[in-house]
Amino acid sequence: MSTLTLETRRRGSTERIKRLREISDKECVPSISIERAVLLTEAYKKYEGKYEAPVLRGKAFKYLMENRTLYVEKGSLIFGEKGHRPWAAPTFPELCCHTLEDFDNMNNREKVFFKVSEEDRRIQEEVIIPYWKDRAMMTRMNKLLPEEWHNLFDAGLYTEFLMQRGPGHTVADGKIYQYGYKDFIEKIDAEIAALDYNNDLDALNKKSELEGMRLVCEGMIIFGKRYAKKARELAAVEENPQWRDELLELADICDVVPENKPETFRQAIQMYWFTHIGVTTEMNNWDAYSPGKLDQHLEPFYEKEIEEGTLTREFARELLENLWIQFNNQPAPPKVGITLKESATYTDFCNINTGALRPDGTSGVSDVSYLILEVMDEMKLLQPSSNVQISRKSPEKFLREAAKVSRRGWGQPAFYNSEALIQELMYLGKTIDDARESGIASGCVEVGVAGKEAYVLTGYLNVPKIFELVMNRGFDSYTNKQVALDLGDPRDFKDFDELYAAFKAQMQYVVDVKVAGNNMIERMYMEYMPVPLLSVLTDDCIKKGKDYNAGGARYNTSYIQCVGIATVTDSLAAIKKNVMEDQRFTMDELLKALKDDFKGHDEVFDIVYNQTPKYGNDDDYADDILREVDQTLQDVIAGRKTPKGSTTVVEFLPTTCHVYFGEVMEASANGRHAGIPLPDGISPEKGADRNGPTAVIKSASKLDQLKTGGALLNQKFTPAVVAGEDGLSHMASLVRSYFAMDGHHIQFNVIDRQTLINAQKHPEDYENLIVRVAGYSDYFNNLDRALQDEIISRTEQSFG
Repeated sequence: MSTLTLETRRRGSTERIKRLREISDKECVPSISIERAVLLTEAYKKYEGKYEAPVLRGKAFKYLMENRTLYVEKGSLIFGEKGHRPWAAPTFPELCCHTLEDFDNMNNREKVFFKVSEEDRRIQEEVIIPYWKDRAMMTRMNKLLPEEWHNLFDAGLYTEFLMQRGPGHTVADGKIYQYGYKDFIEKIDAEIAALDYNNDLDALNKKSELEGMRLVCEGMIIFGKRYAKKARELAAVEENPQWRDELLELADICDVVPENKPETFRQAIQMYWFTHIGVTTEMNNWDAYSPGKLDQHLEPFYEKEIEEGTLTREFARELLENLWIQFNNQPAPPKVGITLKESATYTDFCNINTGALRPDGTSGVSDVSYLILEVMDEMKLLQPSSNVQISRKSPEKFLREAAKVSRRGWGQPAFYNSEALIQELMYLGKTIDDARESGIASGCVEVGVAGKEAYVLTGYLNVPKIFELVMNRGFDSYTNKQVALDLGDPRDFKDFDELYAAFKAQMQYVVDVKVAGNNMIERMYMEYMPVPLLSVLTDDCIKKGKDYNAGGARYNTSYIQCVGIATVTDSLAAIKKNVMEDQRFTMDELLKALKDDFKGHDEVFDIVYNQTPKYGNDDDYADDILREVDQTLQDVIAGRKTPKGSTTVVEFLPTTCHVYFGEVMEASANGRHAGIPLPDGISPEKGADRNGPTAVIKSASKLDQLKTGGALLNQKFTPAVVAGEDGLSHMASLVRSYFAMDGHHIQFNVIDRQTLINAQKHPEDYENLIVRVAGYSDYFNNLDRALQDEIISRTEQSFG
């Protein structure tokens, strides 16, 4: 049995943290917090129709911060929850107005459930649904999007992120440590005063945007002041002298932040956390407003106070451990339907970058970087997701310490290539100064410029199903509809080039329909859903007087996340090799085998599964096809312009969507059976990578990752393979080698197959077992059976 599953000790470096961790893990039940929905409805009823959208959103946010519950956990060194208590998730009816059936499903789900009280159900029925059912973005989208979009969506050709969550993959830079919200108000007021109504025909719109931004800053200041008052009220009646003194200290901190810039390490952490809560209260974004280069942001405060003797390393670690618990207390807001299938997890995708390059190009590793590694290892929490950036300049000690944490077998940290991230950003049009200053990974593996870029995920693309539609002449057996182009009978294709041309034409059609839908949805967010707080925090929204959702950011990018490139590569290789070249069977025989899920077609299955070149083995026959598919995706997707000025970019990551996409597919020509999950990211098909991890990274590096917005690669080892100093050296060398070939990202599951099988059979004995899923980690018991099976079936590599 894995040592991880046997571990029962209370985690944390102090008794305070151990107790808070136990409360978070054992006493908190995931539930709905209806409070935000109620307050938002009250605000909209009060202000809607009287003000333009940016001012309406600003007033609504301020109303929320004036009236929301202030939760205080005894002993916590940090204030702030998204809901009315830990693990209580707010709803966002302006995006997705949940039905009562949705509430029942959330309450009754075995996995990723949210308990719903009868009172919450009553309020939803009597207050929320009557007001929001026709106003919600999801309702508007379903009415607006054309039939061909819905046909492809229902068939599982793609998903749409922005139906239930707002645009948001963006990350904090250093400005919240340099300015308070009072300072932001001064900047906004200066821009309002400078508006030129004679010569700037957009001045009136800018005024509305800036007024909305001012209102949210006022809301943030009120939030901090309310917590200061609350802490003093609690201290006045507190009998425990230690907690009374700590409450008064917290009140003093909240007197400073978020109104003013932080002056101490502790104030800096509270400043970030108030901002995190503010952004994720304003809008249910597709990440939890990550802190970006947290070690570099905190380093000046840490070093100054350590030198002065006003902070100890031990207390700094305790504060960071407390911050980790605050992250853990915030489950991703509830999802239903396809959105749940593409992201079935409580994780809200906050991703902390550690050890990244500094703005001058030198290594950013510091003592705070090592502190974060220690905290990550000690706390072993799903949130926040943690990564290390490794560059040629990273100390070998830092890489080895990160590898030590990774081989403990719970899926963190992930490893990112600093040089690759910077080159990707520059390829996408960022300046080298911006790329170096704040080039980070967020969410799963997405790359962007912290504090200066709106990089928005628009949904997943089922690449192998596009090829399936070619083989089925545009007919989808899952929905029993003709959903795409009929490009002719595959039996009549004369050669591989003709087959591939049909694949490219079908891809062009599917992507055209998706991007047209993306543009409609983006236009809706521009009109109805400004995010003034996120705009305040993102350059150059204040300067432009333009919202984050309307192109106000310095850089704007829209990602389409491609799933299953290994499956389609191997399927094309199987047809090219066995039908077109060697003629070991006919296209007709293959089509019949696929329809029958290979039952009764043992010879065809054996040929395509065992006797055909496959991606992941450093075999140029398959890898050349991978490159061709990658180039086709670039040709069809990359560089498109959107209404707010974004550029579309190819990305390779699945979250949990590779399971859903597999469910809606027939058997594939590479031997994958019907309904079986697709591989994650750019990882090889399960069982296809038979020549070891070095062959895998060589194959993966043949995909031009520097033109992507991220490419996820998972590898799996048994604990014995990475044990000892030799195992550690092998892991470190694999990372260095892959990154030398411009690999973007790699992460590891270090666990043996039998442990996972045992955990599936006896979940009660493995409550603490954590595994790497895709770009995040999760408790094995929280995963659906299909996803558990997919992780079990991943190839166990060795350094033979």
